[in-house]
Amino acid sequence: MEKKATIVLVVLLALLAVSITYLKLSTSTMTTIENKKVLCDNKAEYEEVEQIVYDGMTMNQLAEKLDKSLNSAVKGKGYLFAEYSLEVGVDPYLAVAIMLHETGCKWNCSYLAVKCNNYGGQKGSPSCNGGSYKAYETQEEGIKGYITNLYNNYISKGLVTTKQINKKYASNPNWYKSIDKYINEIKSK
Repeated sequence: MEKKATIVLVVLLALLAVSITYLKLSTSTMTTIENKKVLCDNKAEYEEVEQIVYDGMTMNQLAEKLDKSLNSAVKGKGYLFAEYSLEVGVDPYLAVAIMLHETGCKWNCSYLAVKCNNYGGQKGSPSCNGGSYKAYETQEEGIKGYITNLYNNYISKGLVTTKQINKKYASNPNWYKSIDKYINEIKSK
């Protein structure tokens, strides 16, 4: 009888070990690698996973949304606006909205934007055609210069809403209403 009990116990332990092994193999744990890849422990395969970066969207989705509002010389620059705005701490909708309002790039970009790569009306040197407005070597430098200026002179000083920015930025007390309209238009696309 003792021998039968030992055999039954061995069989039960073997079945338990098989069940545990099966359970371990059937449950896969996920490990995030560099915030972009997922490794399944029981499978040697990777899957691309895009990170949510802003307003429930991935960087590519945000860039596509911004691109829907960008025309003329800035057409297709949504990724640059999205990435750099988030990098320096500026709301990408705000950055694009002000740029569209100030340069006319909703339709056709201004001379200052097209010829001098100045997308924010920054003053300084080197001069754009002898005037007081700054010229940038490349479009990317101009867009980044504008966003950096927006951060340094407004956002970093606690002026984060269009109404707060309006008080320092524009003499027109209703400027913020135009920017809010652009922001809502960008968000709706």
